[in-house]
Amino acid sequence: MGEKLTKRDVEKIEQELDHRKNVVRREAIAAVQEARAQGDLSENFEYYAAKQHKNQNESRIRYLENMLKNATIISDHSKDDEVGLDDLVEVYFEDEDITETYKLVTSIRGDSLENRISIESPLGKAMRGHRVGDQVEVKLENGASFFVEIKGITKTGEEDEAIRSF
Repeated sequence: MGEKLTKRDVEKIEQELDHRKNVVRREAIAAVQEARAQGDLSENFEYYAAKQHKNQNESRIRYLENMLKNATIISDHSKDDEVGLDDLVEVYFEDEDITETYKLVTSIRGDSLENRISIESPLGKAMRGHRVGDQVEVKLENGASFFVEIKGITKTGEEDEAIRSF
């Protein structure tokens, strides 16, 4: 099974694909041709750099096409009082006596440095569908677990977030 994506994620990936195929690809081919025209390829750094850029773009196109082909489309809707996609969730960690705020997102938009956690992560799985006041058990892959309490949910609606590049 592939990535879990929302319709909005799919639209953003399709936009990036269109741009890479119709703009970046043409620019990369032109750069390779221009560098090739400069003569001796054995010492032509510009030629190798242009080829590398072209190959990286083609690799990204294949990656995105494969992601779309294998994706599972999921709903980004949730009840007003439940934790769902794109919601800001205030979470109390009992063991550490701290409160953190996270945004629940699909895995391709996850970024732990910006407190955006994936619905496929242990914490994301545990919180999704729960309500304020619920204590949920977060089960880790190694068999360990811990409890968190959901202190608050803020519905943020759709935001224009970029798809993370790999």
